[in-house]
Amino acid sequence: MRRLILTFGFACLALNLGNVADAATKRWTGGPGYKTFVIGDEAKPTPDPVKGGFLLSGGGDWALDAFRWFTAHSGHGHIVVLRASGTTESQDEFYNNVKGVTSVRTFLFTDRKAAYDAKLLAAIKSADGIFLAGGDQSNYVRMWKGTPLNAALDAHVAAGKPLGGTSAGLAVQGSWLYGAMDGGSITSKEAMSDPLGAANTIEGDFLHSALLADIVTDSHFEVRDRLGRLIAFVVKAEQLRAAPNKRYARPLVGLGIDEAAAMTVESDGTARVHSNTDGHAWLVQGGEVHDLAVGKPLNIANVHVTGIGKTSTFNVKTLEVGLPAFTRIYDVKDGILAKRVHWSLAIHGGAGIIDRADLTPETDAAYRGGLSQALKAGQDVLEKGGTALDATQAAVRVLEDNPLFNAGKGAAIAADGNVYLDAAVMDGATQKAGAVAALTRTKNPILAARAVMDKTRHVLLAGEGADAFAKAQGLEQVDPSYFHTPEREQMLVDWKKDHQAMINPTHMYGTVGAVAVDSDGNLAAATSTGGLTGKQWGRIGDSPLIGAGTYARNGDCAVSATGTGEFFIRDSAGRQVCDRVRWNHQGIDAAANDTIMSIGSIGGDGGLIAMDASGKASFAINDLGMYRGAVSSDSPVVQTAIYVDETLK
Repeated sequence: MRRLILTFGFACLALNLGNVADAATKRWTGGPGYKTFVIGDEAKPTPDPVKGGFLLSGGGDWALDAFRWFTAHSGHGHIVVLRASGTTESQDEFYNNVKGVTSVRTFLFTDRKAAYDAKLLAAIKSADGIFLAGGDQSNYVRMWKGTPLNAALDAHVAAGKPLGGTSAGLAVQGSWLYGAMDGGSITSKEAMSDPLGAANTIEGDFLHSALLADIVTDSHFEVRDRLGRLIAFVVKAEQLRAAPNKRYARPLVGLGIDEAAAMTVESDGTARVHSNTDGHAWLVQGGEVHDLAVGKPLNIANVHVTGIGKTSTFNVKTLEVGLPAFTRIYDVKDGILAKRVHWSLAIHGGAGIIDRADLTPETDAAYRGGLSQALKAGQDVLEKGGTALDATQAAVRVLEDNPLFNAGKGAAIAADGNVYLDAAVMDGATQKAGAVAALTRTKNPILAARAVMDKTRHVLLAGEGADAFAKAQGLEQVDPSYFHTPEREQMLVDWKKDHQAMINPTHMYGTVGAVAVDSDGNLAAATSTGGLTGKQWGRIGDSPLIGAGTYARNGDCAVSATGTGEFFIRDSAGRQVCDRVRWNHQGIDAAANDTIMSIGSIGGDGGLIAMDASGKASFAINDLGMYRGAVSSDSPVVQTAIYVDETLK
């Protein structure tokens, strides 16, 4: 009984001591120039290792994945929230919705003297993660800049601990920031009307971190139309940091975060965008400034804007973006922002042994006319602001309807006397793709491939299933005889006599395809074919195989191939071109030509068309010719070529 009483006494003592400590924590409700609030147990140890990094949240509903990244980098330990308005909103969100934290303490600043308080500074020093709430960033600048708290925030980052912020708390994290020091929030129109004016209150020498040293940040980006003002922020910040005898490693860039997005940045610079919807980060780079002076509107040309989406890769050190959501070019003239119209389209109508003596002038003209019609169909889409995906589909559809080309009407006939049609499309922005193989009744296989991409969870449908799907989608169905032409029937007769030897060389590897980039920088590819004359029943070539005959990836390239499909499959032709661009840093011409030579080295013949992110088209041939053409916003008159030694004209 005595032991029981003694044990009970110790338990009560421990409980009382715990209550005293807890009460002491809760009694701390403020100090000089601040109030404070806490949730959780600050006495518990931090459960996991702490890792450095940044959380940049755009100011809307929290993307929980990003905030859970922040709590994990804080070791699931103790977070301190700093704010100059509101009360416990952020700490409640962390503790009750994000979860996985030991405690969250909020400091609500009402006066600059709080930034000198020893007790507050001790809490900052011991924090595992620090989060800057939204509100008015001018309060942060006025209350913190040049204070011990300012130094403590820098020390927190230097110690390899994470720093996060939303809205105003995001806006102050770059090396230069818009301070909103005049009590307002400047609009894009106002900022561009006088970028060097007093209303564009740019501040420097506040927070200091190597990762964000050359970055100007902004929040609530697209929904509040803030691209123009971020461009103006960067322009003024560059003016303010300019010094006669100082050179910087790189110019300042802008980084805007959509309201529905958040970016997490690792200590090595790798970054990721999180969003509950389709939010992006906007990387703003470059531009040539003209006639810059106080009181004058902004004039800047060739500003490159890259969208960083949920599937993109990004590094704040190198500024390299993989799989960008979009790439755009903007100009500002006399304070007015305008997106530059920039697009490009290239097509092919198949490769083969094409000598000038093989084509009569009339046939030559007919092929060029068919190519031109296809180019104009795609051009019409792009000039109206349409997508690269729609443009490539439109161009290929025209070629499918033209009996001169081996796709749709006029397709090659298989050994069993039937026509089996293959097609594929790929969207470089999303890397979604759709393909069909061995269609027998669908007039335009390219439409069926698009429907597979848009309306199923699959990539490739084949045979009777593909036919049934196309019919169910309401796509035009025709009698199989529609695809036959006298010329193709004769080619089958010749093939049966001597297989390859008697095939018309001008149709050796007939396939049609298109690649394009639109004004948002999105790449796309589309390919359609009837395959080889006399092919075995069940044979499927490279055209509908993503990564072989068709491929597109934003930021890298788009490819459509034509030739002996088996070799293009074995060498992963389409993907290979884009990988050469991405990983070997080859230009599009070198990547395309090296790929087609690689295919030739294993016995394959043919060609391919490729386009890079800038819209530069490349035509690579290891045979004697390829029906091809191109048109772009820079060269809006369609150009075509047929023979191997011929340039586009």
